[in-house]
Amino acid sequence: MTRMKWVCVPVLCGLLSACGGSADETTSEAIAHNTLSAAEQAAGWTLLFDGVSASGWRGYGQADFPAGGWSVEGGELIGQSSSGDMDGGDIVTIAEFTDFDLVFDFKVGPEGNSGVFYRVKEHEGTGLWQVAAEYQVLDDPAYIAMGTMDMNTHLTGDNYDLHATPAKTMHPTGEWNTGRIVVMGTHVEHWLNGRMTVEFDMYSPEWEALVAASKFGAEEHYARAPTGSIGLQDHGTPVWYRNMKIRPIVAGE
Repeated sequence: MTRMKWVCVPVLCGLLSACGGSADETTSEAIAHNTLSAAEQAAGWTLLFDGVSASGWRGYGQADFPAGGWSVEGGELIGQSSSGDMDGGDIVTIAEFTDFDLVFDFKVGPEGNSGVFYRVKEHEGTGLWQVAAEYQVLDDPAYIAMGTMDMNTHLTGDNYDLHATPAKTMHPTGEWNTGRIVVMGTHVEHWLNGRMTVEFDMYSPEWEALVAASKFGAEEHYARAPTGSIGLQDHGTPVWYRNMKIRPIVAGE
């Protein structure tokens, strides 16, 4: 399998020497969030979130963007639902994708719980989690401390309920992390802060056995679609997303 090349978001002023600034002047404000460089555009990257609106998104199973649960503020797509309705506030992209490289920044608040889903294909009577694989987004320390659930495959960067992350570098709760999902055919990779966390092949004998033994074993539509939307989960807890960009992968790359 050819590894995909990482494309970094450029700093507006470049190196400190180039803009004559000091280290104290180099802050997050110097980074061009929710934008694409000329090189990224030439490589085929597109933004899933422009930082100013929810254009290109709608509610799961809905024609429009949900009235509650999500907002756009300060260049961030924010999920602040307190309803506890884990399916009603889920959102998906209007555009669908087959093979792709997806990059996104995220952070969670205390006890934050969310997830990024891919190849989402809606079916009547189902929720987002029932139809697509999930890159888990979580306040890991809080849920580990609670000890109320099996955290083996339920932590940030995991393929939720199926594949656990053996090792990772994650920034503290309330700070930004960068996730990445690469999907090519049946091969999937999850990345966190520049390090691959899990790698698997959908529909392989191993994958089928894991699905059968998981909460998805009874879900006939789980991760069966060859193409679909990107989805974000509203789990009733605070989560923030920004710098969401995607590059379709052309066969043979």
